[in-house]
Amino acid sequence: MAKKALVTGGTKGIGLSTAVKLNEIGFDVTVVGRDFSNFDVDGVKTISFDLSNVNEISSLVNEVGDIDVLVNNAGIGIRKDYDAYPEEDIEKIVNVNLKTPVELITLFAPSLKKRNGRVVNVASQAAEVGHRDIWYGITKAGLINATKSFAGLLGPEGVQVNAVAPGPVETTMIAGSKYADRYENIKNRTILGRIAKPDEIADTIVWLATDAPEYLNGETIDLNNGAQRVK
Repeated sequence: MAKKALVTGGTKGIGLSTAVKLNEIGFDVTVVGRDFSNFDVDGVKTISFDLSNVNEISSLVNEVGDIDVLVNNAGIGIRKDYDAYPEEDIEKIVNVNLKTPVELITLFAPSLKKRNGRVVNVASQAAEVGHRDIWYGITKAGLINATKSFAGLLGPEGVQVNAVAPGPVETTMIAGSKYADRYENIKNRTILGRIAKPDEIADTIVWLATDAPEYLNGETIDLNNGAQRVK
């Protein structure tokens, strides 16, 4: 029987690449997202769901059933100035980027423990160096902390919980961003002089979800091609 994986925010970018790669190596993959109008991946199940609705996550979990791998990829950036951040936007970004991943890990924990499952959280370099979208950085930092906490809680029962923290990636999230100057600066600090491709992040996620040794738990892999190094 094929192992089952759930990928949130899997309709484009890193999530889509991850779903495709897991599908190609034989996983029974379910993707959760809001807009599947341009999604065309044979053999991958889809569930339309707004992940900002934290109170309805239990119904999503019941629909998906037991899983072996959870990839918490969905994330949003509101791109508002710190002193003009509407309360409703704060609630939405906290829900999608932090509360929902925590709730998914919590509710899937019984099946993950039964199956020696793996969780991969997609954080961000912003969690470690700050971000002009203050709540984006805060929520991604919280996700890294949750990664460490859940690894400690679930690791003794056979579950691996790790994270990746990419720098800028070639996705629609940064295309035309108001922070283009920041991304250009980061690109110029990388070893290869470019930002990451979604497939490069997805390859790391899939490795953590499949072949990474069991001793690797509670860790965050930085994927910024040396952008944080001292030059």
